[in-house]
Order: sequence, then C-alpha cells, then structure tokens
Amino acid sequence: MLHCRLSVLLAICLVIGSYGAEPEKHFDGKTWWSYVKVLADDDMEGRETGSEGLRKAEAYVVEQLTRDGLQPAGTSGFYQPVKFVARQIIEKDSSIVLVHDGREERVTLGDDAHFSLRVDLAPAVDAPLVFVGYGLNIPEKEYDDLAGLNLKGKVVVLLSGSPAEIPTSLSSHYQSSGERWKALRAAGAVGVISIPNPASMDVPWSRVSLNRTHVQMELADPELQENTGERIALYFNPAKAEMLFAGSGHTFQEIADLGRDRKPLPRFPLAASLKARAHVETSQVESANVIAKLPGSDPKLKDEYVVLSAHIDHIGIGEPINGDRIYNGAMDNGSGCALLLDMAASLKDHPEKLRRSVLFVFVTAEEKGLLGSKYFAAHPTVARQALVADLNTDMFLPIVPLKVLRVEGLDESDLGDRARAVAQSLGVRVQPDPEPLRNVFIRSDQYSFIRQGVPSLMMDVGFDHGSPERAVFRDWLTNRYHAPSDDLNQPVDLSAAALYEEVVHLLLISVANADARPQWKTDSFFRRYAVGGIM
Repeated sequence: MLHCRLSVLLAICLVIGSYGAEPEKHFDGKTWWSYVKVLADDDMEGRETGSEGLRKAEAYVVEQLTRDGLQPAGTSGFYQPVKFVARQIIEKDSSIVLVHDGREERVTLGDDAHFSLRVDLAPAVDAPLVFVGYGLNIPEKEYDDLAGLNLKGKVVVLLSGSPAEIPTSLSSHYQSSGERWKALRAAGAVGVISIPNPASMDVPWSRVSLNRTHVQMELADPELQENTGERIALYFNPAKAEMLFAGSGHTFQEIADLGRDRKPLPRFPLAASLKARAHVETSQVESANVIAKLPGSDPKLKDEYVVLSAHIDHIGIGEPINGDRIYNGAMDNGSGCALLLDMAASLKDHPEKLRRSVLFVFVTAEEKGLLGSKYFAAHPTVARQALVADLNTDMFLPIVPLKVLRVEGLDESDLGDRARAVAQSLGVRVQPDPEPLRNVFIRSDQYSFIRQGVPSLMMDVGFDHGSPERAVFRDWLTNRYHAPSDDLNQPVDLSAAALYEEVVHLLLISVANADARPQWKTDSFFRRYAVGGIM
C-alpha cells in the first residue's frame, strides 16, 4: 500500500512539474460566471426536472459542447432519456392524526409535518409508533438500533444523524433511504417518520415545508426503486416533535440534546399511534441526462473513462419568497455545470494529451433524490467497468476565498491522495467533512457512482470551525439554499472559482494520465462495490 501511495504521489508531482515552478493558469472565473448567468437566468425557470426550462438549459449545454468539439455519448445523440413516476400530494384530501388512548390530535400539514412522496404512499395507514433512535443497522460496527424491538406492522420514528463512533462515510451510507429501509423492512416496519436533527438543519422548517406539495419523483424502472413496501413516509418539524413523545416517559428535547452531540439514543415504544390518509395524483415524466465524450489518446487507456459530473436540474417554479417564485439555482447547481462547460472550453483552447477519455455527464433529477445519476451509473452509456473515477461538482460555493478544500470521500480511495497533493501544490489546504451531521457524502451524485464501485470524490470550498467563513456559509444555507435568492444577484468570489477550477483541472489530468486506474483503499467500506471487490 505504501508503494502504491508513493507511486500516486510521484505521478501527481510529474503532472504538476510539467507546468514548471508556477503552474499555468487556465481559468479566471469570468468565463465560468458567464455560463452560470445563462443557466440561472429567469428564462430557464429554475430547471425543474422534465420542464421546458430544463430542456432549454440542456439544449444550451449541448450547443456549447458541440462548439468545443466534444462527441455525443448518450443513447440519443448527447441525450440519455430517463423515465420517472411523478407524484403530487393533494393536501385538502389528506390528513395526519396522532391517537392517544382513543383521543385524536390532528397534525397540521405544513406547520407540524408533511408527507414525503419519494415512496408510493398507501391511501390509509393506521399503525402504532416506535422510536428507534437513529434507526440504523450497521453490521460492520456491530451497531443495531433495531435490535430487540418489535417493529412488525409499526411505523418507526427516528432522529436524523448517527452516533459519533461510526465513521462518517459509513454512517452516511446507512442513512441513505434505500439502505435504511432495507433494514427496517426486514424488521417488519411499514413506514418512517423522520425528525430532522435541529443541530444539522440547513434551512429553517418554514422553508423546508414551503414547497411540500411540489411534484416529487421516482425512477420508473422497478429495478431501481429501493423503497418498495414503505407505505408511509413523513417529515416532522423538530419544533413540534414533542407531540410524538407525549406519555412515553421521554421528551424530544432530551433526544435532541443527545443527537446534537452524536451520543447514543434510547429506543422505546411511543404512547401515540398514527392514522394517516394520503391522496396522491401520479403521472409519467421524461427527462434526460446529457453526456459528452472527449476521446483519450492512449491506444489502450482511451477505452477507460474519467467522469466529470454535475447535476443540471433545480427546483423550478415554487412558492414565492419575497415575491419571487423562480428558484434559479445559480450555485445549486449552475456552478457545477458551468465548471464542466468551462473545463471543456479550456481543453479545446489549451489541448492536453489525455491518455484516458473524459465523460462530461450533466445529470437530471438530483433534486428528486439523485435519480439521474442513479440511472446513469446503473445504465452507463459506455461499458460499466470502463468507468475509472467520478469527479463530482455540486454547489461548490465560491463565496469566500479558497483557502480550504473540503473533500468528500477523502480517505476512501487514492483519489483523495491525488486531490490533497494537487490542492497543496496550489497553496490550498485539504480537510475531510467538518460537519458530518449534515450527511453531505450521500446527498450528491458521487454516491450513485460509488454504489456501482467507481472511486469518486466531491470537492467544495471549505472553512474552519469558528472562522468568519463558516458564518458566511451558514448564512448562505439559511437564506439562499433552495430559495429564489440563489440567483444571479448574490456575491461570488471569481478568484475562488478560478482556483477551484485549477484544482479540478490538475486532478483530472492526473487521473486521466496515470498508468493505473484509481484504487479503493483496503480499509474502505465501499471497496466491496468494486468490480470483483478488489479495485
């Protein structure tokens, strides 16, 4: 393993050294921002999956990729069509009631809780409630919140998060809805009530629930539906969660205090039972991933691919905030798509002799649950074993100077070693996820590739705890994340964007030109997903 790491570092040094003592600058941030301005314009109407606005944005992307000489790599030119089942809750015909000793307490939709339509809701569910702590079963650490509980026919109530002794990437994996439901279904549960951990909420509940009646989606392909059998899924406002715990001998405040510090949680039956009625309208929607290829030059390695990915969809047109109904998604994720376009243009203007080929993958329906990337990773338009790495960019937020680079997946594969060496060569310090409660590792498209065995990273502008930069990020998440104010009227640091692009550029070259494809580290949990389990 030491020999392997030294080889990786030597290869990176050779890449960096080829630029001389001072690496050539390929980006200035201005061209990146020019792409963002098109993708996040009001004319794109927030790029909702399946919408005319998203089709316009994807047509613009195809136009730019064609101009830069990239080859179509979809199943229909540049496009890979994806089919979805769309669901919309009809709240006037739906209800949630808690029953205590025969006494009914109505739960107010919106203020108190709301339905999740990422599952196929049953029209009616009447079931007892059980609090299951974090609701996790992690065999690798002999950790099981479900052990000893009778969950047959029950709806479980859980707090988002994980205990501190579980490594971040491992806990994130088991917190994914599919993995969590797999364990809950095996234990006999029929549904889930999730309470967001107050210590890790990105946005206030008032905005979490604002677009609760917006259309949600699931892949139409039954083989890719992971929540089969889940009859009810609810999100509950932490500020109103005490009503769930009444009469149980516990309070939600007790639970929240433990969860804030990632301490073990108690598990116990709740005194209330649930009576839920859901009226859901369904329809069929089609959208598409956009995929382009930059061919490699090596006779053997050109049939292997490094993926640059970013999601092009956003929320679309939703409930107004300060009179604005267009959720433009400039940073989420016009920023990542603009980076891919800028990278393609740079590689045309400053040709690199890349040994491996590069796939530029603009995925749809990330905001619906990573669905576009899930479909592509399961049905790639090239041979699956030919995908050697995914470098994913999602909402990298150049809103402060780039001094610290946060790398999701830093310790899982030697891609992390390459990213660290590249960043340090440009004077940027690297850190793992500083806020594991936010669970970012499974919340963007690299996770879809990881689950198919492809070593992957996501990199973002980072910050140190207690720093002024952290306050800037917290303010952005509170006021702009998934809001109309994530638009073109927000301050950005073009020099930070340019430096971030330089990091991605050097990392791309390093991976594309290395003799060996990226390898999972021997102690990485995700190594098991690799082809043959040995990569």
